[in-house]
Amino acid sequence: MSDFQLTRTLDENAAETALRTDVLRGLTASPKELPPKWFYDTRGSELFEEITRLPEYYPTRAEREILLERAQEIASVSGARTLVELGSGSSEKTRHLIEAMPALRTYVPVDVSESALTGAAEALLAEHPGLDVHALLADFTQPLRLPQSPGPRLVVFLGGTVGNLRPPERAAFLASVRAMLSPGDALLMGTDLVKDEATLVAAYDDARGVTAEFNKNVLAVIDRELGADFHTADFTHVAVWNREQEWIEMRLRARSAVTVKIRALDLVVPFEAGEEILTEVSAKFRQEGVRRELAAAGLELTQWWTDAEGRFALSLSVADGIAG
Repeated sequence: MSDFQLTRTLDENAAETALRTDVLRGLTASPKELPPKWFYDTRGSELFEEITRLPEYYPTRAEREILLERAQEIASVSGARTLVELGSGSSEKTRHLIEAMPALRTYVPVDVSESALTGAAEALLAEHPGLDVHALLADFTQPLRLPQSPGPRLVVFLGGTVGNLRPPERAAFLASVRAMLSPGDALLMGTDLVKDEATLVAAYDDARGVTAEFNKNVLAVIDRELGADFHTADFTHVAVWNREQEWIEMRLRARSAVTVKIRALDLVVPFEAGEEILTEVSAKFRQEGVRRELAAAGLELTQWWTDAEGRFALSLSVADGIAG
């Protein structure tokens, strides 16, 4: 008999409070910046799904290729009876793993969207009678207390989302994952890999302009939620490769001098012509760098899988001293 539970660790005002805090801090900073999580309202999520189907945007296809090719091996190596997915969204990619895990008993999706959690749970329970789903409405960047569930557990963090965290944030995140693991548990993590600049920039600045619309959507979110008067036409989308940091930077650049009022914050934000807001950092990785960052958090990289073209990787790691 399947079962669905939802545990809320975020109060109903958490998103509004976080948005206010991030916008006030980010738009009064120098240089200005906004966290990428605010792209993803309903429209932003639709745009991102469109991005994943663009010819220039390889990461989703590359990761899916690995999952389809290696799902049985991942299931066998991990022996997981519980699958924990951080930032689960629609749980679409995780289905490949779930189908390959006959021993799986419990699925724990973690997301900030209650509608995404309930929608994904309904679909999965229809497909997998007998699976228990215990959803957590939570921010995965904060320490989590996982529900009681049978081990071993496989914690999954897909999509290269770890690259949106700056190095100190990644260190804190990986340490928090390490704290979740018990003997026999493992972490499966997706990382986009360093490659030629032209391929990387094209993935974040497509010919059809879908990524540009996605980037500008953060301004529409602030307009709607905080009573701002941003006009997306006043800003242009910019994607650049930072060679020193080995990450892509997405920015919004003011086409001319403009002043924006944000009523909910009683804030006036002036922009000079050409001034930019940094909206996303997307780090790209090398195997040894991933190994070092995992080791610093007390995790040992034991498996490394890439797609056929070597564009993207899935890594499996376990807590130091825990046999794989």
